[in-house]
Amino acid sequence: MVALTKGVPDFREGQVSFNEEGHLERGKTPTVMNPNDKHALRAAFQSRVRHGGSLDVMSMGPPGYKEVLEEAMRTVYADDLYLLSDREMAAADTWATAITLSAGLEKLPYTPDLVFAGFKTADGETGHTGLQTCWCVDAPVITHVIALDVDEEHGTVRAKRLVEGDVEEIETVEAPMPAFIVADPEFEPSYRRAGERLTWKDLRADTQARAADYEDHLTVWDHVDLNLDPDFIGLDGSPTIVSSVDPIPKAPAEREATMVTPDDEDGMAEVYDELAALAGGE
Repeated sequence: MVALTKGVPDFREGQVSFNEEGHLERGKTPTVMNPNDKHALRAAFQSRVRHGGSLDVMSMGPPGYKEVLEEAMRTVYADDLYLLSDREMAAADTWATAITLSAGLEKLPYTPDLVFAGFKTADGETGHTGLQTCWCVDAPVITHVIALDVDEEHGTVRAKRLVEGDVEEIETVEAPMPAFIVADPEFEPSYRRAGERLTWKDLRADTQARAADYEDHLTVWDHVDLNLDPDFIGLDGSPTIVSSVDPIPKAPAEREATMVTPDDEDGMAEVYDELAALAGGE
């Protein structure tokens, strides 16, 4: 299995940087893992716990995305990490990103049975990349997945998905593998059996040692490694044109804050009194 993830601007930092053409300058912007990708990672990890096999994580982005991949290894105990990165891939829209990711998937030393993708990204909100990547590799896709299981004997995946337009309606879909799974934010992993919980603990123990040297398990491929023409990736290969970028004003604080310094004995005593009650469970 392979899970796709992406780094997105940490909008909480208020330091999002754009160039004159309106493109995000990722190297100058604090980065975190895309929140919706975490649902895809959890879905992939549940499948690994239940059915075995391997779980790798792949991302396209600047060298700083190594930290995002390290987080993926620590949280879902990934085996190997793949970063697709060079300047020719920069400023890609969803289509150019999908072309690059599909080339990365095809270069793997195996054909993944399942590829997991997040619902959408916090910076683009299009929900296109997973579906376009799936189209590039010509595989079936199941979207808005909230639960899934694998029939290894018949080589199929069965999933429950939310029906578009009515989150109360759920349908069950079956597809042959290899297949793409787009996890919905409503996906909740489940480990009901004792054996599954023991497997979860074993994987966590194995990864704690491996994550300390995560770069030993990281492979970086550039466009030459992937045999990609620069004219079809990155900014040059992106049909999307950014018309303009408007900064979002920072919302005013809704609460007043009282500053207390360590040398303010009375102030620190008040802080202690406030926290002591909470620490006691009141």
